Amino acid sequence: MTAAFWTTIGAFNYVVLFYFIALHAVYLATSLFAFRALKRYALRLKSLDLTDLITTAWAPPITLIAPAYNEEPTCVESVRSLLTLEYPNYDILVVNDGSKDGTLERLTDAFNLQRANRVPTAELESEVVRQVFRSRRHPNLWVIDKENGGKSDALNAGLNFCQTPLFCAMDADSLLEPQALIRIVRPFLEDADTIAAGGVLRIANGCTVQEGRVVEVGLPDNLLAKLQVLEYLRAFLSGRMGWDALDATLVISGAFGIFKRQTVVDAGGYATDTVGEDMELIVRMHRHCRENDIPYRIHFVPDPVAWTECPETVAVLSRQRDRWQRGLFQSLMRHRVMLMNPRYGRSGLIAFPYFFFLEMLGPVIEFLGYFSFTVTVLSGRAEWPFVLAFLGVAMVLGVALSLSAVALEELSFRRYPKMSDLLSLFALTVLENFGYRQLSAWWRLKGTISALRGVEGWGHMTRKGFKMEAEGSA
Repeated sequence: MTAAFWTTIGAFNYVVLFYFIALHAVYLATSLFAFRALKRYALRLKSLDLTDLITTAWAPPITLIAPAYNEEPTCVESVRSLLTLEYPNYDILVVNDGSKDGTLERLTDAFNLQRANRVPTAELESEVVRQVFRSRRHPNLWVIDKENGGKSDALNAGLNFCQTPLFCAMDADSLLEPQALIRIVRPFLEDADTIAAGGVLRIANGCTVQEGRVVEVGLPDNLLAKLQVLEYLRAFLSGRMGWDALDATLVISGAFGIFKRQTVVDAGGYATDTVGEDMELIVRMHRHCRENDIPYRIHFVPDPVAWTECPETVAVLSRQRDRWQRGLFQSLMRHRVMLMNPRYGRSGLIAFPYFFFLEMLGPVIEFLGYFSFTVTVLSGRAEWPFVLAFLGVAMVLGVALSLSAVALEELSFRRYPKMSDLLSLFALTVLENFGYRQLSAWWRLKGTISALRGVEGWGHMTRKGFKMEAEGSA
């Protein structure tokens, strides 16, 4: 190896160290903001009767739009959970996006569907709608059967048939908790400028489901799924809660978010040429409102929960993370005019640079950094102060931030009541640094490369179905 090579490696190692410092500094800041915001939120909830709020403030009608593609194992339980929601006025639109399995047949048998007419309210472009069904048993349940066009296309088809001022976008394999709509609609009742609000996504693997509801919360047995539980806690409670406190929310999960229908239609609906339609819509709504001088707020609400099944195999999880990274890349590059642009407020000056430099470009730096660090140590050229600094920032701070996410969960909502589950989560904050975090960086790096190559499509996602409680059991 030449002297120039080792000089380059040494310089890059410090670039990586700076990257980790910057990344964890942002994580620490959002965690601190999240602690304060969650504390205030918990105090408000103690003095607030959500049912009374809905009654006195007039509950706005909501349409739940759930795109479904090959969701045969989970679609019936998911719809049952929607039918038990504690909300006075809502429709359910399940959009069967040309499923090739028995999704439509299972829904027809379970809910006694019959052909019906429903008047469109918008003209967003979508694939051909073949027919519309309505349940004989549940008048608020509708199923739209259409040609396959992807999730965004299915959401646009649902929007075309949405007849309410608000709609909730979700996944057909998600289970909403009974009060989820009551809780997530609160920002719209308190602030007329609210155009979107996102809820919390939690892992259903390891939980017991009965009649469409999670009746017992537990950690999954599968190690990959357990590690994702920790990731979701960190992403939602530490991350999105902190960004909401900064009034710079740039992401609402496509599995559970509520929107003003007209604002989304005016902004052009969901983009069909990206696999990150959820983030792209939020970024575009920021632009739409800022460029048209429309007062607006986008919120994250920490207590309405949607439960979802996560991948349990490396192959499926790697495809998911590849897709997430491609969606991030596509969304940010499409709206890069917002980067460091004061016209777009905090979303352009704070949130966009974070996602652009640390989340989009970060995997390239992180993965190559692990390689260069290993080469430097094995060659005997590493200085111990640098080694300790690298490990301290990359791993010790990472453990501390994951611990703070678990602490936020324990101090706020305590969804995992078993002490064994809590101890497992604490143990995972250390374990994830030895292999899983490096794998995640590799998957995200592959996603960045896939985006640069123009790779399209979602990839196949295998569903196992929820863990069901036997009928008649306690």
